[in-house]
Amino acid sequence: MTKKRLFLALMLLLTLVACSTPPATIGTDEPVPGTPTLPGPQVDVTPAPEVETMIDGFMRAWQLEDYPVMYSYLTAESQSAITLEDFALKYNNTAVTLTLQQETGIEYAITDRLTNPNNAAVTVQVNYNTNLFGTLARDLTLALVREDGGWRLQWTEATILPDLQGGNTLEIVRDIPARGNIYANDGSAIVSQEDVVALGFVPNELDTDRMSLFYSTMADLTIYQIDEIIEMVDNALGYEYIPLGEVPQEEVDRRIDTLNNALTGVYINYYTSRYYVDNGIAPQTVGHLSYVPSENPEDYLRQGYALNSRFGSTGIELAYDDELAGTMGASLYLKDVNGQIVTKLAERGKVAAQAVTTTIDPTLQYLLQKSLGDYRGAIVVMEMDTGRVLASVSNPQFDPNLFDGGNENIFHIESPYNQPDDPVFNRATDGQYPLGSVFKIITMSAALETGVFTETSEIYCGHSIDVCGGTTLYDWTYEKERPESGQLTLPEGLMRSCNPWFYYIGETLAAQGYTNAIADLARDFGLGSLTGVDIPEQPGNIPVDTSTCELNTQLAIGQGEMTVTPLQVARFVAAIGNGGTLYRPALVESVGVEGLDPTYTFEPEAMATLPISDSTLRIVQEAMRSVISNGRGTAHAQLGTMTYRAYGKTGTAQNPFGDSHAWFAGYTSVGNPDRPDIAVAVLLENAGEGSEMAAPVFRRVVSLYFSNYTDYGYVLPWEAYPYVVASPTPVPTDTPYGYEETDEP
Repeated sequence: MTKKRLFLALMLLLTLVACSTPPATIGTDEPVPGTPTLPGPQVDVTPAPEVETMIDGFMRAWQLEDYPVMYSYLTAESQSAITLEDFALKYNNTAVTLTLQQETGIEYAITDRLTNPNNAAVTVQVNYNTNLFGTLARDLTLALVREDGGWRLQWTEATILPDLQGGNTLEIVRDIPARGNIYANDGSAIVSQEDVVALGFVPNELDTDRMSLFYSTMADLTIYQIDEIIEMVDNALGYEYIPLGEVPQEEVDRRIDTLNNALTGVYINYYTSRYYVDNGIAPQTVGHLSYVPSENPEDYLRQGYALNSRFGSTGIELAYDDELAGTMGASLYLKDVNGQIVTKLAERGKVAAQAVTTTIDPTLQYLLQKSLGDYRGAIVVMEMDTGRVLASVSNPQFDPNLFDGGNENIFHIESPYNQPDDPVFNRATDGQYPLGSVFKIITMSAALETGVFTETSEIYCGHSIDVCGGTTLYDWTYEKERPESGQLTLPEGLMRSCNPWFYYIGETLAAQGYTNAIADLARDFGLGSLTGVDIPEQPGNIPVDTSTCELNTQLAIGQGEMTVTPLQVARFVAAIGNGGTLYRPALVESVGVEGLDPTYTFEPEAMATLPISDSTLRIVQEAMRSVISNGRGTAHAQLGTMTYRAYGKTGTAQNPFGDSHAWFAGYTSVGNPDRPDIAVAVLLENAGEGSEMAAPVFRRVVSLYFSNYTDYGYVLPWEAYPYVVASPTPVPTDTPYGYEETDEP
């Protein structure tokens, strides 16, 4: 080997040794300072996605029923096997069949997982919370696949519910109890399950030689009197079918020979259903049933209803729907692809429906329903010392039987919801109106309670008064071109319904710092809030802002922004009559399965006491008595000769949408142990003067009630004779009965 080759070999050996020798250290493993080192290799690592994150996303979307998000978690293979629309439909159909609760229908917990680099199996415990069957618990095994850098779900129908694997399906069989009856306070049914006949006629087909027999038979079967049926025939097109209403089949069967053999042009159509007696006794209060709507029925189906189910839509039918419907029985079956039952997955037993007995006096209610003619309005009759509502009239009326698909008449008459004047609307509990001069009862009470005014306070009641720095406001005597009322004490101001007196109270109380006294006392009288009656109601409104003289003077006469319901008025007038107790108005006497002890029985419930002194209460009562008994009282002309002792207040409430509303509110003091004393509120929309139009209705209520329905209390201004409207409607006179004025205390 030459020296040159030997040198090169030695250098190579030294280099190899140097490269394999660790760096020198100074007492540690750290490199000696200044010794160069090479950086380590740079490696990018993508962490494996968490299966829990994917499962949580899918399950939370299921809880929200966000099917597009759920679908986005599926593998490409799964998405190619089912469209988003079909995917969503399967989940929705399952939710409907299970009656899955909305928002809280799905609860889940991950209980196990097995993960490999490219696939995973996760066990999820799912609770299906249903409306009909309680909670069904299942373990879902979800197969996951790594796809596009993340986990995706390999989906099958068993992912919805394990029982659905292999093409199985779910089916519900329902066992629906008969709906409970609704009774009047005398035990007679006003709503029941009946065999019914829809009755009507075609004018051109009537036998003109037997019209007397036709009129008498139809009047005997229906709610109409002969004159009313004659008017129907005269006003109808000859070829059109005229519905007369619905009649129990047993009533028709008693006259079937006449109907089949003696009369032509009369049509009888049989059906069996929930029957509302006499085309509806207190229909707005009792309410009606509705079917599951054809548009978007899923919400109802999820609650357990079938497509042909009926349920309470308004009134007592709605408020007591759970009791009247009972508990539906149901069985949930699993069926195979051939439609054969595999197993019963769940069931719920049926529970009998309960009947509801109301406080409604059926005869009084029926006769008052026939008394308001063509006027929109309301009458509320309440037992003064208990709160029982004996009658709740809202006019115009509607026939609840017209919501039954089996009733032939529904195809020949417009839906009550589309008829003029909204007959389904309950004006007694939902109508909110300015109260007008009836509110002066509260203003007078506030005036006395503040101490600013006394029983002997006087002013001159002229045609007008200047208040609030120069605003001129007028009395009703000016508008009616009557003489001025003259010098009046405060109780006489109520008797004469003197507007200047009450404008003056509003101005004076505001000036002396009692700006809120009237409004606060109105709320204490129960106005501006719900009464607590059994059915849905409206609260009315007592203005919060009465800080100015102008606002206070308007409130003082029951005008401005204030509104009340007739039920509220009857309630506070009852409290004046009974010594100051505001009772919760009651429409339901008892609830229970027929033949068993009631689950609920009415007991009077005192909710508050009028915050006025005995002295104020006495003064108000005496003033309300003078409204009727004194020859100068605003209701004396209509009620002065009434046999039964009564107290009241007239009201005429202006409104910006037409003629004034007519009010009368009052109570009786008869002391008949068999007929508890009553409070009454009467409202007639746009009817004019309360003294002329509403006071006669009060007379009819009191006369019917205390005479056991034999005294109808004179013909009303719009009637040809009792319960039949004159055509055209007559204009009332100021003193239609020609009463003599008296000074009865």
